[in-house]
Amino acid sequence: MGVGYAPRGSLHAGSGRRIGLLGGSFNPAHGGHVHISRLALQRLGLDEVWWLVSPQNPLKPPAGMAPFADRFAQARKVAAGERRIRVTCIESELGCTYTADTLKALRRRFPRARFVWLMGGDNLAQFPYWKRWQEIFRTVPIAVFARPGLTAKALSGAAARHFARARLPAAAACRLALTPPPAWVFLHTRLDPRSATRIRAERLKTLKEMRPAVTSPSAVTALIPRARQSTGAPDLLRRIIDSLEDGKAEDIVTIDLAGKTTIADYMVVASGRSARQVSSLTDHLEQAIPGRVAVEGKSQGDWVLIDAGDVIVHIFRPEIRAYYNLEKMWGSDLPDIETVLQ
Repeated sequence: MGVGYAPRGSLHAGSGRRIGLLGGSFNPAHGGHVHISRLALQRLGLDEVWWLVSPQNPLKPPAGMAPFADRFAQARKVAAGERRIRVTCIESELGCTYTADTLKALRRRFPRARFVWLMGGDNLAQFPYWKRWQEIFRTVPIAVFARPGLTAKALSGAAARHFARARLPAAAACRLALTPPPAWVFLHTRLDPRSATRIRAERLKTLKEMRPAVTSPSAVTALIPRARQSTGAPDLLRRIIDSLEDGKAEDIVTIDLAGKTTIADYMVVASGRSARQVSSLTDHLEQAIPGRVAVEGKSQGDWVLIDAGDVIVHIFRPEIRAYYNLEKMWGSDLPDIETVLQ
């Protein structure tokens, strides 16, 4: 039995409606997808953005891919409250594997809609690897959103050069949905956080294993390949909280991971006002629990992940923390610190 195209409301693509299409594996869905969708709605003058959660991205290996039902459920959770974002499994319903086929099917099903394909600059750089990529350019207009450090690579790549004459200036982005393809625009964004791939690749392997949307026993087994020995979570948690408070960390939140993952007992999320303070808080924490932590991301200072065994710590700059919103992903009813430590 199908899950349905849009569980949060049926899809409407009547005459002239401008619909942004954001495809991908959403492994996992995160605040970056919401951010890009909001930008598209604003900059392109769209009526809605549809998330096309793919059963399996042909360019990504199945290893490490959460089950489709879990990815779909997580995408719905992340997009909850976004009135103009529709989370769909239409690719699964249509039986499409490749974007070119999906777009053709959508055009047939909704002939009067004005579709725009949305993607990041990293995808533009590798677009020639997509099946029938030139056909995609000629099927719908495309909006490309800059990724940090990838602008030059994206704009000098084969796809950008091949369709250079079809590129619109950023100031004309609001006309893109009405422009016959091939037509595309490259949009620089004020905040360009990392993709889900880079989040997983650059943080500790434990971060991969901590997926809040995992529901099936097989998925849990795959995500937790090793046993973890307890090191006394309450005492360790108190040391961590004391260290963060001594370092003047802001908005410290403790999340009880019981029933959500076995990789750790607690997660602590805190903010530093600047990259320098984030690094300082990390140094202070390493001294408070010497020899017991693994640290990732310290050199950047925007998001540091600290694996202290029974406790996972995330220290963010405020804007990065707001963007990824781990608190929402890992539980809406969060106990305060003193309650957890009782």
